[in-house]
Amino acid sequence: MRIVMLSSTFPYPPTRGGTEVRTFHLLRWLAQRHEVTLLTQRVNATDLEVLAEGAEPPMSVDADLAALAATGARVVCFPLGRLAKQSLRESPQDAFPGDSFRNSLGKLVRLGRSHLWGIPPNVAFRHSPALQAWVDDAVQQRRFDVLTCEHGANAVYVRPAFQRRVRTVLNAHSFAVGWMRAELALGVSANPWRDRLYLPTIERYERRFRQQFSRVVVTTAEDRRQFLDFLSGPDSAAANADPDWVQVVPNGIDLAAFLPRAADPGGYRLVFAGAMDAPHNIDAVCFFAEAVLPLVRSRYSEVTFCIAGARPAAAVRALAQHPGVQVMGAVAEMGAVLREATVCVLPLRLGFGIKNKTLEAMAVGVPIVGSDRALEGLPIEAAEPLALRANTPTEYAGAIARLFDSPTLRQQLSQRARALVEAHYTWETVGQQYERALMEPSPVAKPWHP
Repeated sequence: MRIVMLSSTFPYPPTRGGTEVRTFHLLRWLAQRHEVTLLTQRVNATDLEVLAEGAEPPMSVDADLAALAATGARVVCFPLGRLAKQSLRESPQDAFPGDSFRNSLGKLVRLGRSHLWGIPPNVAFRHSPALQAWVDDAVQQRRFDVLTCEHGANAVYVRPAFQRRVRTVLNAHSFAVGWMRAELALGVSANPWRDRLYLPTIERYERRFRQQFSRVVVTTAEDRRQFLDFLSGPDSAAANADPDWVQVVPNGIDLAAFLPRAADPGGYRLVFAGAMDAPHNIDAVCFFAEAVLPLVRSRYSEVTFCIAGARPAAAVRALAQHPGVQVMGAVAEMGAVLREATVCVLPLRLGFGIKNKTLEAMAVGVPIVGSDRALEGLPIEAAEPLALRANTPTEYAGAIARLFDSPTLRQQLSQRARALVEAHYTWETVGQQYERALMEPSPVAKPWHP
């Protein structure tokens, strides 16, 4: 099978975030069995100096490109769109009097165009005409069988008419509508007025998925239900009547990178691991440090809360002033940090789908206390529980106390969690499921009409 995987987010190294992790491992799995071409874009400003628009650079120009090519895939790398390149190259020193007004006016113009075209500003910001031209030509020439979009942001390159010539699949790592609505409802949006302005455009953009894609892949049954509910209106009945159009393929774990710990370290060490510039992670650790940790420390004065993850935001760095909080920043090996913890806390209040951070903690065997959001899609409350669930400060404090006081319970959760990921959440198992989703056409996919 000839597959084109479209990922405007550069999927290497596979430790930068959930989107990169999932894209890289599925790319590697498929490239071992099929003819795969990866279309991607670079992020760093320095990369723009060596990549011509639409060119396929020699792999020697970048070790990360070489690593992607080592999967067996053909890699075609494009620079970011014009707006993104301009933003990356500008610096505060380049500003002149009046630039602030011109920038603000430019943002308003771009917002108006975004609403008119139904394309979210962040999508338009990265858009590459050269990438679009490559896709259009390849579809016209029937040079591949399946086109996958590894995240909804890439759907901008998929025209509804493509379904006449190629199978189109959206691997929806997440839906922007759900994230934005949740942030606004919880009151944690960094810019609520902006998000309220953007929301109608994002809703229009994601509703078009029904016309663009032969199949949509999500990571949990809850994701599937929410997405079909979102497609309310004229197409809602058809969408809900089609059980195959939206399929569930969970996330996976690289077991070699997250080896199980040899022994319970004991002690009173809590850990949270994740990219610390991500809004949902920032909200989680701030909530825990401010609302939960004081309750835990009132009973266990020696407890420490370690926050491990690259690019800690200012709000995260400020938490180091709280008693017992350690902000570690980037670490050489996240698995080692998890193995040293007594308990992993995952107080996420935002986000959808199976969380890579949850699978990583389960693979290492560190007992978990997590929220509904953190444990979504996993059979946590089976006959033999795999983790402890908590959503309020009191519930977190009580669950952590149970684990601190019971080495036996910690060992039971550790063994069960590792066994589950070994049986059901390896990238081999997940890759096979994704492969089937690509190969099996949806017999009732919505046809395109001019």
